[in-house]
Amino acid sequence: MKNLYWCWVAIFNKFAMEEQECSKTRDRHSHDAFLRCAAVVLPYLNSDELASVASTCKALHLISKPITSRRTSDASRGLENLPIPFFNPIAGDSQPYPYFFYTPTQTLLVRPEFRQPWGSGDDARMCTEEGRPDPFLFRVESASGCECARCIGDCCPCLEAGDILLTRECGPSCKCDPACGNRVTQGGVRVRLKIVKDERKGWGLYAAEMIPSGQFVCEYAGELLSTKEARQRQQTYDKNASMGCLTPALLVVKEHLPSGNTCMRINIDGTRIGNIARFINHSCDGGNLDTVIVRSSGALLPRICFFTSRDVQENEELTFSYGDVRLKLDGQPCFCGSSSCAGILPSEHT
Repeated sequence: MKNLYWCWVAIFNKFAMEEQECSKTRDRHSHDAFLRCAAVVLPYLNSDELASVASTCKALHLISKPITSRRTSDASRGLENLPIPFFNPIAGDSQPYPYFFYTPTQTLLVRPEFRQPWGSGDDARMCTEEGRPDPFLFRVESASGCECARCIGDCCPCLEAGDILLTRECGPSCKCDPACGNRVTQGGVRVRLKIVKDERKGWGLYAAEMIPSGQFVCEYAGELLSTKEARQRQQTYDKNASMGCLTPALLVVKEHLPSGNTCMRINIDGTRIGNIARFINHSCDGGNLDTVIVRSSGALLPRICFFTSRDVQENEELTFSYGDVRLKLDGQPCFCGSSSCAGILPSEHT
């Protein structure tokens, strides 16, 4: 795919030179066909590639402008129920959006050559229940689930009595449909959000409306990694972050099982491909989000979901705690601004 990009760059440059020739000598039909083709190809380019191609000629610059506008208007590429726009209020900062691939659910390792269209004007609208990607990577064959046609209140046997926060939902082994009330984390984002850039913290996730306490916000989506792969990536990320080249989004959740002798790890990397959860910043006071491990009947893997721990006001930033341990005294600075701010972001052994 990278070779394809350079092939297109050569074609774009040739087209730019032709733009300088007399329009009477140009084949108008070929010209229009090329522009239609360019409108299909340009959404596959990353932000730097798009800027490079847009600078070759006026026609391609005009095609690239609405692509940038559509990218800024919705980080989710139409894969969520509501658009999630970017806002950059920093004067003199020319970055309208950060570039990454979007997935609304956990996904397996993505090939390095993978490309995803963004800003084509007809980004796939998959927010219908029928078109939404399956939230479950792996299923447990012959697993038993509820027989409910629709779960109402706390009557579903999948629910665990006494839980303050939802930790168990209906899943692929249950008879109920996706509209079931015990599948609240499986339907994607249903509250209005926005991504705003801060001079010190960078991009962060904010509420675009008042969100009540206990409301599901989003899950943490990205590449599901083995522990070995997670450790290797973290070493690379630490090196790049120290040079200011990268803001990693690798989440490692360690869950101690009831026996007390076993620790279950979940490694999800949203650095290259993820969802809006990759923008949630740390707060030393715990933030306004609870991190909940949600299991579903018949699903092999749990999912990491965020619920509001209190009422969140419109335009308030959404945050959670990355942890308490700080192994590096010279680690990345923390700008959470809370009264309990430690000044350094948490850092633990991956």
